[in-house]
Amino acid sequence: MMYTLTSLSDLHTAGFDAIIDARSPAEFAEDRLPGAISLPVLGNDERAAVGTMYVQESRFGARKMGAALVLRNVAAHIDGPLADKPGGWRPLVYCWRGGQRSGTFGWLLREIGWRAETLQGGYQSYRRLVVKALYDVPVAHPIVVLAGMTCTAKTALLHRLSAAGGQVLDLEGLAKHRGSIFGAQAERQPDQKAFESDIAMALAGFDPARPVVVEAESSKVGDLIVPPSLWKVMCDAPRVVVSAPLAARAAFFPSAYPDLVADPAKFSALIYRLRRLHGAAQVDAWQAQVAEGDFEGVAAGLIATHYDPRYAKSQARFSANVVAEHAFDRLDPQSLDQGVSALMDTLHRAVERPLADTGVGEIS
Repeated sequence: MMYTLTSLSDLHTAGFDAIIDARSPAEFAEDRLPGAISLPVLGNDERAAVGTMYVQESRFGARKMGAALVLRNVAAHIDGPLADKPGGWRPLVYCWRGGQRSGTFGWLLREIGWRAETLQGGYQSYRRLVVKALYDVPVAHPIVVLAGMTCTAKTALLHRLSAAGGQVLDLEGLAKHRGSIFGAQAERQPDQKAFESDIAMALAGFDPARPVVVEAESSKVGDLIVPPSLWKVMCDAPRVVVSAPLAARAAFFPSAYPDLVADPAKFSALIYRLRRLHGAAQVDAWQAQVAEGDFEGVAAGLIATHYDPRYAKSQARFSANVVAEHAFDRLDPQSLDQGVSALMDTLHRAVERPLADTGVGEIS
């Protein structure tokens, strides 16, 4: 039984009990349907061996080898992770093109009595919808950009806005990167395709009549490129700028970069990479502050000397898009909690009137 995916939002409403990725672990690692579990019918080496036999030796031999391997692997899945599934269980199974791998897996599941369906066109049909949403057509949602200098708690505010019911697209969270020389995280960044999948599925799940809040970013987050349709609408969108005094931003730094505070050697090594920009004497002074545990001091220096001038230069092109500034005196959790409701109202009103009719400070 085949299931045809006509839009990304179908996956939110289709009602499948599970989505099974029958492809190899390497294919799954690159990208997959949202929420899919990996139950490969051929492992990486098995898939390579079958392909080699198919090309170099015998198509018939490759099909026979593949069939034996597929049946053994599917049997292991049935006896293992699928052993406790009830009789009415309804999974969606897919492979690369919706061919033999998912077809065989789905057929066996149906023979058992489960209500398995196979994705028409496989992963490729899903990927085409992602590409269409992020490359081929404009993003339809009203976007408002939350901007502000480094360490103005933009990410923390995004989390609070989401918890308060706002529609938030957290690009740094999806990219596993905080978007600066100090932004790398312990978890490696996803593949570009997986990043795009997460963006497209998040947008597909949002109400198109309500604004979506996105943090101001460059066209890349770490090594990942913001897809062109989204990047264009971000460049054109109204912006609300969050501001705070330098002392408050420096005090916020340890909570924004706990990994650097916990690993001074790593922090110092990253600062060393700034020697070409700021000279040996300045970098040595910053490294000395790190060694002394003066993280607020080094943060204040980095913000004032390195980050703010570069941010101001990069954001100058968007100055006409700024419709409001939302100032915080402090950036402690209580202050952020107290200010998020008013910020939500500011962000929502920011998309209600054309940029040409809205001056900075009119919405506050």
